[in-house]
Amino acid sequence: MMGAHKGEGPALDGRGLRIGIVQARFNQGITDALAAACRAELQALGVADADVALEQVPGALEVPLALQAMAESGRFDALVALGCVIRGETYHFELVCNESAAGITRVALDHHIPIANAILTVENLSQAVARQEEKARDAARVAVEMARLLQRYGDD
Repeated sequence: MMGAHKGEGPALDGRGLRIGIVQARFNQGITDALAAACRAELQALGVADADVALEQVPGALEVPLALQAMAESGRFDALVALGCVIRGETYHFELVCNESAAGITRVALDHHIPIANAILTVENLSQAVARQEEKARDAARVAVEMARLLQRYGDD
């Protein structure tokens, strides 16, 4: 469902961009849906399927390290983090949420690469299901928009 995005940004053109996606397998039903929606939106924005690489890791805490490896490869214009942390399923919910987010931000800043964070942090499964498609599509749009922004400043 396009058009209902908050803060409707510029027209986005993903043609020629190379996008890396890291998907946490924990809560895989949700993260598979995130990955499918993200890939569909990237395709709608003109990113070729051959220019999208998807890696899976066990959980949200492993996402930053995989993103770092992809960033260090120099093969990507932007990255996307996908995952789902549900409070009721882990006693260390805050730690997982905070540490994964901090790690993602650090990789983005250290490697000067845009990373769209679509790791859902929710109270329960129904909240995750309600957010999965929009959050994944937003992440795809953020990745393309930020890749183009960095290109405008000569950082390609």
